Amino acid sequence: MRRDGRGRGVSVAAATALVCALGLSAVPEAAYAAPGEPGPAPGPGGGADGGATGGQSLEEVHQEVDGLYRKAESATDAYNLAREKQARQEKAILKIARAVVKAQKEMAGLRKRAGAMARAQYRGGGMPAEARLFLNGDPGEFLDGVTLARKGEKATHGLIGRLERTQAALDRYADSASLEWERLDRSRAKKAAAKKEILRKLARAQRLESRLAKDERERLRQLEEDKARGAQAKWLDTGILRELGSGATAMGGRAVDFARAQLGKNYVWGAVGPDTYDCSGLTQRAWSAAGRAIPRTSQEQWRLLPKVSTKAMRPGDLIIYFRDASHVGMYVGSGAMIHAPRPGRQVTVAGAGSMPILGVVRPDAR
Repeated sequence: MRRDGRGRGVSVAAATALVCALGLSAVPEAAYAAPGEPGPAPGPGGGADGGATGGQSLEEVHQEVDGLYRKAESATDAYNLAREKQARQEKAILKIARAVVKAQKEMAGLRKRAGAMARAQYRGGGMPAEARLFLNGDPGEFLDGVTLARKGEKATHGLIGRLERTQAALDRYADSASLEWERLDRSRAKKAAAKKEILRKLARAQRLESRLAKDERERLRQLEEDKARGAQAKWLDTGILRELGSGATAMGGRAVDFARAQLGKNYVWGAVGPDTYDCSGLTQRAWSAAGRAIPRTSQEQWRLLPKVSTKAMRPGDLIIYFRDASHVGMYVGSGAMIHAPRPGRQVTVAGAGSMPILGVVRPDAR
């Protein structure tokens, strides 16, 4: 593990990465804060002045807006997961439908053969083949008849067996299709509920921000940056930077390069590029560009990808934030990460410790 700071991940922009690592510069864009955490005191004019904030202090507006965006992002994860489940269930139902068509064709053929056998027996006077066989007085024909009778009996049993197995398969398909439809309905309902929740939270946050005057919106942004910078400085004070590696794998380096190329693009909930992203959409596409498929949501990325110690973090690793794993960024070296923060913000470089870290996952772990 390299510790000299000259690895591929350090080139986020030397000055930006260095200052970010020292915890002295403003984080380029806002980072989420956990709801309810105390923040820095509001700047001049940010008190309860009865103005555009409707009697709230700017800090109170910041906390409410921040909490709304956090809840919307958590609901976005639920929406994305329900959407993925819906897509899988629709494919499963299509697969079942194709199997049913195939089984139905086979059943039609078997029934046709069974009908032909029944008609043949009817033409023989309805007497079983075995009875006719023993009434035959010619020894040679009798022996030939024994062989034919055995073949006929075997064919009849085989046909009946295939009819039973095919009917059982159709019954299983029917049960499976019913179960998948029920699951699909639940996924659709969850997706619709999550979308409704997202839109409600986003609309509320946007209404709050829209009531702020231009200078208040700028002070709100500054509050966000101050809070993120303070969290980053506290994280760096632990000495973590001395532990972190700077060397990315070839695949991790490609993922970092992709993420870096998206800087400045807008956050849009549910977006996976190429022009807009949400947080997990960005990390998923970055690793896809590097040649590794990973789950769509930050919660699934946390649940399914190999976990590594924060101290072992290297460029390309994904940092999962908050207890509910509702946010994710990509570590790029020198204590910095790239992420898509929230609506109204752009893909940006930020301090890796600017939000509460849940843990780190490594898509290319072996």
